[in-house]
Amino acid sequence: MIKGVMFDFSGTLFRIESTTQWLRAVVAKAGLAMSEDELDACAGRLEAAGALAGGAPPRRVPPHLEALWRERDLSTERHRAAYTALTREASLPSADLVEALYDRSRLPEAWRPYPDTGETLRALRTRGIPVAVVSNIGWDLRPIFRGHGLDDLVDAYLLSFELGIKKPDPRIFQAACDELEVAPGEALMVGDHRVADAGAVALGCQVHLVDHLPVDQRPDALATVLRLL
Repeated sequence: MIKGVMFDFSGTLFRIESTTQWLRAVVAKAGLAMSEDELDACAGRLEAAGALAGGAPPRRVPPHLEALWRERDLSTERHRAAYTALTREASLPSADLVEALYDRSRLPEAWRPYPDTGETLRALRTRGIPVAVVSNIGWDLRPIFRGHGLDDLVDAYLLSFELGIKKPDPRIFQAACDELEVAPGEALMVGDHRVADAGAVALGCQVHLVDHLPVDQRPDALATVLRLL
């Protein structure tokens, strides 16, 4: 019997805006003049570089960034350093955009909950089933949940940069189970990554995977969670 549910963040409960939307918002705030062709070309370079956390991964990590990339989710400093370094690889029209783009990716308005995120979390709360968010991330995502009115539906946050461990390490899932006061065999992990999130299996948790799709293409994948209970 499932007595507690763990959720991944990016690609599971929330989705980051597109690379083009991300760049457009920062360029507009900076007051820079860019044609649509220039903006599209720059967004394409950023996407290829994997510069947007929560977006497409890098097509190729430059050799000098490989070690930093592997450890990016273990501290705030490494996370910022990794993603700003990838951003610089995209040949931006202004160096001032680098830090501004990273800061934009942490704002509530840059993220959208999936259509069934709120209803699923509320249904779990109604049933008395505690919820934890377990994420490989380098910054505090609690403001995202507060900004979308969902923070009161989450009982615990297990974030890799705060713990110094990341998925698929079973210890992060064990820490979540401890916070929820449930045994691993009574916990369900819901995520989109077939390696990181499926790491909970080693601990004895059940795992349910969803597809990392744009928000408008995945209206009800989380509803399955309630049926699994």
